[in-house]
This record gives sequence, C-alpha cells and structure tokens, in this order.
Amino acid sequence: MARIGIAGAGLLGRLLAWRLARAGHCVDVFDPATGPAPSYDGQGAAAFSAAGMLSPLAELDHADAGIAALGWRSIALWRDIAAQLGAPELFTQRGSLLLAHRSDRGAAERVLARLARAPAGWPQSQLLDAVALRALEPSLQGAAHAWLLPDEAQIQPPAMLAQLHAQAGDGVRWHWGRPIAQVQPGQLVPADGTTLRFDWAIDVRGLGARDAALPLRGVRGETVWLQAPAHGLQRPLRLLHPRHPVYLVPRGPDRLFVGASEIESEDRSPVSLRSAVELMAAAHSVLPALAEARIERLDRNLRPALPDNAPRTEVQPGLLRINGLFRHGWLMAPALVADALDQLETSKELLHA
Repeated sequence: MARIGIAGAGLLGRLLAWRLARAGHCVDVFDPATGPAPSYDGQGAAAFSAAGMLSPLAELDHADAGIAALGWRSIALWRDIAAQLGAPELFTQRGSLLLAHRSDRGAAERVLARLARAPAGWPQSQLLDAVALRALEPSLQGAAHAWLLPDEAQIQPPAMLAQLHAQAGDGVRWHWGRPIAQVQPGQLVPADGTTLRFDWAIDVRGLGARDAALPLRGVRGETVWLQAPAHGLQRPLRLLHPRHPVYLVPRGPDRLFVGASEIESEDRSPVSLRSAVELMAAAHSVLPALAEARIERLDRNLRPALPDNAPRTEVQPGLLRINGLFRHGWLMAPALVADALDQLETSKELLHA
C-alpha cells in the first residue's frame, strides 16, 4: 500500500483518487475549492463547465490523430467507469451530428476534408439527407446540410464528477480549502509553507500549476444551460457558426447545454451579452422549440493549455504531473490516467498491491 498525495480535485484528480483507492492505496487530495460541488463562478474546476462531448472524429478539425486516438480509447474506458460506478446512464454513445446552414456549406466541406484524413479503420462522417436527419432527430429543423459522426459519445460531467467523489471510498481523504503551492517528488507544499510527505506526489492542478515552470495559458469557454422540457434532441451536435463552432448537447430530456469551442482569453468575468445572444440564436436556428426554453445558467471557465495545445505527462521517481488538457479534458482523461500510471516505476505495485 502506498501513500499518495494529489494536488487538484478536478477531473484528473478525482479519476486518479478513485482508481488508486480501488487498488487499496491511501490517498489524500488537496484543492482550494470549499467542497466537492461546483461553484460556477469561473474559478473552480473547469471540468464542471464542460459539455462532456466525446468526439474524437470531430476533434480532428483542431487536433492531431494522437489526441483523437486517446479519445477513442477513452470512450471505451468511460463506458467501463460508468458501469463500475453503477451509473451507466452517465455515458451514452449514439454518435454526434455536424450541421451547417446553406451559406456555410463551404466551411463545412473544409472541416469534413480534415476529418477525412482519419487513419484507416476509423469511422468516417456520413452525409445525411433531410429524410435521414429527420429519422435520427425529428426535433431539428433549419439546417440545410447534416453529417453523422458515428461512434462518438457523451458523458454527463457534473454527475460523473459527483460519483467519482462519492464512490472513492474510505481510502481517500479530501482536504477542501487547502491550495497546494508547490509539488515536488514525494511531497506537497500547501500555501502555509508546511511540507507534507508521501510515497508519490501527483500534480493535476491545471492552471494552478503555473509555478511548476509550465508555459500554461487559460482558454476561455462560455456556455448556456437551458431548461427545455421535451426538447427531443438525442445526440450532441456541432453547428458551424460565422465566428466559431457552436455545440448543443442534451443533458437528459429537459435540459440542454449550449457552448462555443474556445476563446483565446483569460478573462474570468461573466458571459457577455454578445456571446449569450450568439450562442442562443445559433441553437434556436436549428431547434425551434428553444423559443420557450428558460435560461438556467450562464457559465464560463478557463481550460489549461500549453503552446502546442497537447497534454503533457511528466513522470519521475516520486512525482507525476499531468497538465495541458486544453479543450480535450473529458475526451482524453481516462486514457491519460491509464498511460501515466503505467509509466510509474512501481506501477504494478500501485495498481495491484
């Protein structure tokens, strides 16, 4: 049995704590948040503010095949994790949709050309005519062009984070309101300057790890949560937008999540009127029933990114760091965690003690 200290109780921190505790280890998790629930104030774990789209094929528009490959692996891992948590409803796999209005057909073709470069054997986008789209999503209207991205999936972020915390068990001690200032091999140093020693120290603080000499930047994401009873949408969709893609994700039968992919800004202030209007207008343009939806929350947060927008894992004796998940946190996290633990010098002991 190892004593493990984790700095950061976001997505990576909770996944690691849950997995390591299940293997019988003693885990302490430290985080500046006041508790495990989301705050939605632009300051907490970015994972709470994410859409939870598991879209490796769609991400080829922005990322390389290596990130997409991590995504395909993570889809299978998320299915298993949800089952092990006794909450299979938190994971669904029905594919996703790419939609475009008539005037945006050219932009859609450019995106599809990038998606078509997927390695042999990967799913390919499928053009849908009006009849086929209506059969899949009867509630959608207004889009002139549609493509199915098969085998893509989605996860329910707030509920999954809650389950990972609740089911971590007695092997995990959560230290809320305790930010970690430094992470070094075998030790965590809280803001009060004390030194806490462990067999392994794990740094998954996101933007809080800037002290670790990582060239991190924050990338802003803005979202709208809508109460939309009986909206009818069955799968996530991406709608091409004049300035940026807009995604629309079902969160059960009565709630929808609308967001924009990324904004290069570290502004943590509330969502602007322009962003809110653009997001909701774009969503309404393909789902007319949203005219009577109610705005539940306008949210924003910053995602940690490195200059190449790719994740970085560092392993040395007594220390593990994972950071730079950018917009791909939920897409990659389970595969990154599995690979990181496999790299540890004592991975067999950690996972099978």
